[in-house]
Amino acid sequence: MTWQSPIAPGISWYQASVGERPEYPELDGSVRADVAIIGGGFTGLQAAFNLRRLGASVVLIEGSRFGDGASGRNGGQLGTGQRAWPAELEEELGFARSKALFDMAENAKRYLLDFAEQHGIDMEYMPGQMNVAHKRGWEKDYRHDADVMAERYGYPHVSFMDEAETQERLGSKRYHYGVRDSGTGHIHPLKLLVGLARVAASAGAMIHEMTPARAIRQAGGKTVIDTPKGTITADRVLIATNAYIGNLEPVTAAHVMPIRSFIGATVPLDTFPEVLPGSEAVADSRFVVRYFRKTQDGRLLFGGREAYTSDSPRDISSHIRRQIAEIYPALASVEMTHAWGGSVGITMPRKPFARDVLPGVTSLAGYSGHGVMLSNYCGKMYADTIAGNARELDALKDLKIPPFPGGGRLRKPLLFLALTWYALRDRF
Repeated sequence: MTWQSPIAPGISWYQASVGERPEYPELDGSVRADVAIIGGGFTGLQAAFNLRRLGASVVLIEGSRFGDGASGRNGGQLGTGQRAWPAELEEELGFARSKALFDMAENAKRYLLDFAEQHGIDMEYMPGQMNVAHKRGWEKDYRHDADVMAERYGYPHVSFMDEAETQERLGSKRYHYGVRDSGTGHIHPLKLLVGLARVAASAGAMIHEMTPARAIRQAGGKTVIDTPKGTITADRVLIATNAYIGNLEPVTAAHVMPIRSFIGATVPLDTFPEVLPGSEAVADSRFVVRYFRKTQDGRLLFGGREAYTSDSPRDISSHIRRQIAEIYPALASVEMTHAWGGSVGITMPRKPFARDVLPGVTSLAGYSGHGVMLSNYCGKMYADTIAGNARELDALKDLKIPPFPGGGRLRKPLLFLALTWYALRDRF
């Protein structure tokens, strides 16, 4: 029987194309470990693998199935750098810190590609990504950003596209210009996640599905995690739940807000060769970003409807199809084979949240839609930090991430009002 995630709506094309995923047992009983990990997405599983490689004993629990959260249901785009352009970060943080964050993201990209190759994971990597402008007034900024990345950050793979090139590469007249990045690409995230779980288990990590963390408490210098059928006692704990923190830990919950994002998949576009002829991924300049790409079998995967509540629309595909038609009118009646959604963890400044929230307890979350490669690398950086091998993660811990205003009761209403205002700005 087809598995329906209890935490996210719809059956994804990723799930349908992977087929039956391996199942891992629930935690039944009480165990001890050097490190306990809550959350079985990219961050948690990479931490588990790398900690075992370094000799630590590890127990990881996931409240649902591996891949039910954002790691297995996202847009699949790697990107380059952090979520903000380097020039923007440089203005805020200075060149040295901005360059360190850029280099971290490049390390993350190399690590992910090498990891998949070394462990025989076919994540269907396809090269190329474009960022395109839906308004004419930002041409100067786009040209400047491409120049800065080449001249100041040593990244020569981004080139400015004028209107003619942009529209030819997109197969659409909806956007005016953009930048093309030949140094990155896009992947099938669930294939990566399934392979990563296999690798972590093979390394000796004890990994468990369908095992939610009910509470975290500290006793006798250790941290204890309560689960439905037992406890985990550990010297250190990593919270890697991202958008699914719930009420488990209040500091993370105050700084990381879940928002819903939705994606649709079309039939293979064999009769529409003009749509993304180079098969690059695309993200546009809206605050409420529209992101889309071609799969290896020629489908259009399109994401673009965010909802700033935990609710899901009754008919995801109709919302996605309307947005596709704005960019590709010829696809107004295209058949949608799959439509799905999930929760994305965002922070106020859209930068990652990395903090020690209790003695020996670290939380990594809030990748804000830019986490495919960075979340994997954060898991590795956490393991390296625990082993005393590196302090690269400190660059994220040093970022100022304010809590969302309004406290527990008003956070979501205030966020809804603020982001609805930004969505309205996208239209004008």
